[in-house]
Amino acid sequence: MIRLLADENFNNHIINGVWRINPDAEIVRVQDTDMYSKPDPDMLAWAAEHGYVLFSHDYKTIPKFVNRRLEAGLLITGVVMVRDDLPIKEVIDDLLLIIGASNAEEWVNRVEHLPL
Repeated sequence: MIRLLADENFNNHIINGVWRINPDAEIVRVQDTDMYSKPDPDMLAWAAEHGYVLFSHDYKTIPKFVNRRLEAGLLITGVVMVRDDLPIKEVIDDLLLIIGASNAEEWVNRVEHLPL
């Protein structure tokens, strides 16, 4: 099963909606880890080390740090960028699709943008 890491500013209504439909979805919020308030490069390294696909609304910094990791030949275990103006139900549906129809190996060094 795919493991998801929610960036610390990610909309909790979306996370709760995913859990409501799929209570077994493995989603960890950054604020519930020792990565809370750490710099984005450290969070990306932690996600890679622990096998989490990161999903984030942070278009200002995350893509830049993802590109730096990839250029340096460092692993990312996947990133899903989510515009914060998308309808919540649409994001929930896309995340459920990702959880149900993909595996962790498919996300290595991959970045996707919602909607799918």
